[in-house]
Amino acid sequence: MNDLLQNPTTSTGPVECLGQTFSSDQARREHFLRLLAEKLKDPEFRKQEGFPKGTDEAILAMSDPPYYTACPNPWLADFVKHYGKPYDPNEPYRREPLAIDVSVGKTDPIYKAHSYHTKVPHLAIVPSILHYTEPGDIVLDGFAGSGMTGVAAQWCAFAPAAYRHELEMEWKKEGRPVPKWGARRVILNDLSPAATFIAANYTIPFDVEAFARAGRQLLDELEAEIGWMYETLHTDGKTKGRIEYTVWSEVLTCGSCAGEVVFTTAAMDDESMRVKDLLTCPHCGAQSSKEQMDLRFETFIDPVNNNIEKRPKRIPVLIAYRVGKSKFAKKPDNADMLLLDRVAKLQLPSALPTDRLPDCQMTRVGRMKTTNTAAIHYMFLPRAAQAMGRLWEKAKLHPDVRIRAFLLFMVEQAIWGLSVLNRHHFIGKANVNQWLNGVYYVPSIHEETAYWRILEGKLERLVRTFNALRSSNNNTVITTGTAARLPLPDDSVDYIFTDPPFGENIYYADLNFLVESWHGVKTDAEPEAIVDRVRKKGVPEYQHLMQRCFSEYFRVLKPGRWMTVVFSNSRASVWNAIQVALQQVGFVVAEVTTLDKKQGSYQQVMSPNAVKQDLVISAYKPNGGLEQRFRERGASEASAWDFVQTHLKYLPVAKTKHGELEFIVERDPRRIYDRMVAWFVRHDAPVPLSSDEFLSGLRSRFPERDGMVFLPEQVAEYDKKRAQTVQAPQMELFVSDERSAIDWLTDFLKRRPSTYQEIHPEFTTQLGAGWKKHEAKPELRALLEDNFLKYDGSGEVPSQIHAYLSSNFKELRGLEKSDPRLITKAKDRWYVPDPNKAQDLEKKREKALLKEFEQYQQHSGRKLKEFRLEVLRAGFKDAWSKKDYQTIISVAKKIPDEALQEDEKLLLWYDQALTRTEAGS
Repeated sequence: MNDLLQNPTTSTGPVECLGQTFSSDQARREHFLRLLAEKLKDPEFRKQEGFPKGTDEAILAMSDPPYYTACPNPWLADFVKHYGKPYDPNEPYRREPLAIDVSVGKTDPIYKAHSYHTKVPHLAIVPSILHYTEPGDIVLDGFAGSGMTGVAAQWCAFAPAAYRHELEMEWKKEGRPVPKWGARRVILNDLSPAATFIAANYTIPFDVEAFARAGRQLLDELEAEIGWMYETLHTDGKTKGRIEYTVWSEVLTCGSCAGEVVFTTAAMDDESMRVKDLLTCPHCGAQSSKEQMDLRFETFIDPVNNNIEKRPKRIPVLIAYRVGKSKFAKKPDNADMLLLDRVAKLQLPSALPTDRLPDCQMTRVGRMKTTNTAAIHYMFLPRAAQAMGRLWEKAKLHPDVRIRAFLLFMVEQAIWGLSVLNRHHFIGKANVNQWLNGVYYVPSIHEETAYWRILEGKLERLVRTFNALRSSNNNTVITTGTAARLPLPDDSVDYIFTDPPFGENIYYADLNFLVESWHGVKTDAEPEAIVDRVRKKGVPEYQHLMQRCFSEYFRVLKPGRWMTVVFSNSRASVWNAIQVALQQVGFVVAEVTTLDKKQGSYQQVMSPNAVKQDLVISAYKPNGGLEQRFRERGASEASAWDFVQTHLKYLPVAKTKHGELEFIVERDPRRIYDRMVAWFVRHDAPVPLSSDEFLSGLRSRFPERDGMVFLPEQVAEYDKKRAQTVQAPQMELFVSDERSAIDWLTDFLKRRPSTYQEIHPEFTTQLGAGWKKHEAKPELRALLEDNFLKYDGSGEVPSQIHAYLSSNFKELRGLEKSDPRLITKAKDRWYVPDPNKAQDLEKKREKALLKEFEQYQQHSGRKLKEFRLEVLRAGFKDAWSKKDYQTIISVAKKIPDEALQEDEKLLLWYDQALTRTEAGS
């Protein structure tokens, strides 16, 4: 494997940084640290939104400027100016959207080198960077987390030959050009100092051999100091064993006799080693569930404030230890209890944080609340506190700044595993780092793992992993702050890959508080883009925060370039918030790909009952020419067709899966119409075409294949792919409201004009559990009468019915449209009208919808429990065209919030109406 990370600090020669030359890397660091220290003294610099909470000294200690600052990085613009290429509208650039598999690489040693709450593996990001960029291009990730985008960008230059060959062969099979290998420049940003510190250590070069020596020395010194804390007497009464871990059990109170009940003793089944449903009190024999017993507490004096506090009473019930290479287990004896008592009387290490945990969802409910785990030092038993505190102290004393940072990178990975959050499993092999991911959870059975058991193996793995990843160049710059305010020039970034927080999945700022307390620099949670009930951030607030971040993405991305967004939330309201936020700032979505192998289609993903899975959103920033032409033409039909012409260029021409062509949802005429509407709404312009006018114009201007629209120059490529497959791609329609029911009927009747009796059973099967909660279920007959035509037997048989009957019934082939036999078979069949008649029907239908909308406007009292989304959509669109924003806002208040948030179209109109009203006030 080639090298990716190497330390320039060992070099005694001159180093270049942002166009300046320094005598050594240490001189470079000292120069920029002085500049950063001066910046930190400026109150205006510290007033920046998202600025972390910490002292100047703590921020400087974490930082390695200009490559990494644990605060907003003042050198981002210099980085872009020095390494980037100015936007050139004449430079040819064209890419189709690329789907990625975010499950790839989750077992890779680099991915596992440091844990984080969520992360996309670098091997899943590499293909996207290779596809959308060329060597030297600038890539941005504003929600960088642990920095995998930065690792991926470097991997593009230093990937091993075997990986390169495998990827090149895969692309060749897909008919794609060979990727251009070479490093890309990367800008990484995250709100969390804990995250950016991890990212910095992943991407800034360091001396791996020097780290290996320093890590070994640190562990040896600690063993010499506190090794006695991890000694126990073997069952032979004379041999000393080395403790691997100690199992601690909470103590409960029997509801019958008030006696003490040791949870593990009463609950564990000795044969199955599983927790029993009923616990037996050892004093009175009463049986009851754990929930029926109270947790027993003990009081203690908090050494920080001398207040009397309470904590769960825990007792050690099992010690696992080694004698030589042999493993043993025993119950703690008197000597063990005396040792634990001796450790408990020691003064807390000075490095152990004593911060109180913030008021957050996880401290208000659940086990954090019931166990009174209210401060960082409450989260460590005495021996673990001594080990963790001394590890941190020793790591911070290392004289080399870069090695010191990587020692902390290693040591901080023991924080969660040494805390009371670590669970013990009686069944299974490894119990190292068994906390519950993505949440603070204090288990009833805690495994106090020895520090060496976590870090000795970690040290070896880190040395092995980073020895295989070396590069003498630093291509990454890292900043800590909000993605809503990036100090970068307009149109300066070549590609964006981002994995933002989605909804209420993870409380990043609260979870990072544990590690950040050790560093002394904490996240400013105010601008965090999540749904958080404690901080009063609902889906609307989340949407506006994300909109600000996407707006900044849009500003810095070069026109015509791409952004990939990894989405991980199944709530329709969160999905719509993201889509609306993207569209409002100007991005156009070109593809949404589901990556759950069990879910076969995009429509299934959008089902209200969809399971959680990963989606990849491919969106582009339209080129400057489209924007310029729009300003010149305004809200005209020409602007609408100009948008379509431009949009189709960005869409994939053909997609295959398992040798079969896939239906490209974004090429569906109805989806193209929705994108066009969003484009006009974003520009505060009335939509110049009705749905049927647009669909009719689309058919006359652009070729269509298998229900998908193409540019004339794209058709030949699609036809070539289509000739190589047996079956035409099929779009799956998921019926969840009136609009999708009409779409389903349109597709059904295009293929098979049918009578009511034939349609009814097929249609009924579509109205399943996925129907939207507040949407009134329409009658099939009403849908048919409002949107389709029925042949009554008079006159010639319509060509739509004639084509179907003559193709599917042998006895009707070759008959004239006026033949009585054909007329008899065609009578009472519903069919999709031709464009002219469809427009007449639409006008009639729209008039009826607007009349019903007037009833919604006049409604007073409680919110509407049931309504027609089609009525609301028609009414909102009509009000928008009249710039009657107040009507949109007032009617929106009459429907439940979730109904508004779960409909992308309504949300778009409503949010834009709010924006225009606020702008005008």
